[in-house]
Formats: sequence, C-alpha cells, structure tokens
Amino acid sequence: MHPSCAAVALRSLLAADLRFSRQLGVCAGERSAWGSARPLLRLLEVSGHGVPWLAGTLYGLGRSESPAGREVLLNLLFALLLDLVLVAVVKGLVRRRRPTHNKMDMFVTISVDKYSFPSGHATRAAMVCRFVLHHLVLAIPLRVLVVLWAIIVGISRVMLGRHNVTDVAFGFIMGYMQYNVVKYFWLSPLSAPALFAVWNQ
Repeated sequence: MHPSCAAVALRSLLAADLRFSRQLGVCAGERSAWGSARPLLRLLEVSGHGVPWLAGTLYGLGRSESPAGREVLLNLLFALLLDLVLVAVVKGLVRRRRPTHNKMDMFVTISVDKYSFPSGHATRAAMVCRFVLHHLVLAIPLRVLVVLWAIIVGISRVMLGRHNVTDVAFGFIMGYMQYNVVKYFWLSPLSAPALFAVWNQ
C-alpha cells in the first residue's frame, strides 16, 4: 500500500520541523553556539512558568482590597488553571517527545513535561498577553513590552532546545484561543457569588 500524499507531506513537514528546530537550538547546551546566553534564557523560562504566575496571582488575591481587582485576579487564576489542564491533556494525547538535543534541567517539571507538544510556556505567554492587554490599563510602551515578552518567551523555547518550532507555533495559537474561553466563562459576583464570597471574607 502506497502512503497517501497527505501522509508523505506530513512526514516531510515534521522532518523539516525537526531539522530547523535543531538549527535554532543555539542555546541548548553550554557548548552550543550561543551557550553563554543560556543562563539568561533560563531566567526567561522561569518568567513564563506556571508556578510563579500561580503564586503571584494567589498572593495578589490575598492582598487585594479592590472588588474589581479581585475579579480580574480571580479570572486570571481561572485562566492559568485552565491552561495547565488543557496543555497537560493535549501533551498526554499527542505524546511527542522533546527534541533530542534538549537538556532536561527545566524549572519544576511534572510527568507530562517529558512531552513537547504543545509548548506550555507559549500557550501561557499568549494567553497572559491577551489577558493583560484586555484588563490592565497600560501605557503603549508597556503594552509593547508585554507583547515582546510573549514572543521572546516562545522563541527562547526553541533556542533552549526545549521545543520544536511547531510546538511553539501551536502553543501560541492554543493560548490565544484559551483567552476566548476565559472571556466566555468570565467569573463575576453575579455568575459565581459563592466563589467571590470566599475571597471577600
């Protein structure tokens, strides 16, 4: 049986993705072409990790005295938890291994983190970027910085050898769409009074 044109095209695309991603993995190790920049990119890696975002959001919720601020932070918490669940589900279903040149020294990992598709950092960066731009009043330079942060986080995943290009590209799309879900199910004192009563105590 001859393989279909679609199957051949898919294999060619994946082969090109692997080859291109390996070429871009210039910070995958200390001896890589740009290995000296690896510590800086690993700090950037932490900035897009779920743990600091969850911890910071919970801290903000505990300290906030503004009802409007609590509403925004509670929905950000919902968005971050949704992101973690959806990424874990997709990774568990697809089970694409991380690039062979990746060095497994990532910050706080769980079992599904051995899989590569999609990039959780990319989904989170895209989702947080949309969330922040929609719900925080920021000057234009700060808005530009937020967008640049999201883009650079995604690019750094390939440079560090953590992901292939398609992992990051799909992650950006997935994260962008996740915000639509958060917006549709927006939590408010009217839609979730019991939840807000807990945080208002």
